[in-house]
Amino acid sequence: MNFKTGLIKMAIKWTPNRLIIWVANIILKGIAELVDFSFDLEARKSYVQIQLLGESETIEVWLENFTVVSDEGGHSLIIEQAQSNRIWLNNLLSRIAGKAWKIPVIPQFTAEIELICELFKAESREEAETPVQEDNVYAEQGEPGPAESK
Repeated sequence: MNFKTGLIKMAIKWTPNRLIIWVANIILKGIAELVDFSFDLEARKSYVQIQLLGESETIEVWLENFTVVSDEGGHSLIIEQAQSNRIWLNNLLSRIAGKAWKIPVIPQFTAEIELICELFKAESREEAETPVQEDNVYAEQGEPGPAESK
């Protein structure tokens, strides 16, 4: 881990949840309210509780064991476990959990994508070698992906 990555990890760890909730609620004004939030980069866990405008109950989402894996073909995001307190959202999350989702190559954001990959890369070889099903959203829809449409 380089100095820049270590500094960013510290900043993420030390950023108060109240600040994140306050900023998110400014952005989500008129759509939803972020009620609770936690993000632990070291444990690879995240929790979000959100109240959609006009809804009586909050929606809760838990993500666990998320990582970015890099290979010669590019980078992929993997979320091992995802669940919610809503059945419809659990069904949706079950379709994305445990699969490798290719991160598209966008030339103008190469440096930023590399930094994100460094922040979220697998910490151990065992974690990186976890078998996952590779997925391509575009292939499921019968459309060419961003790299294929050129």
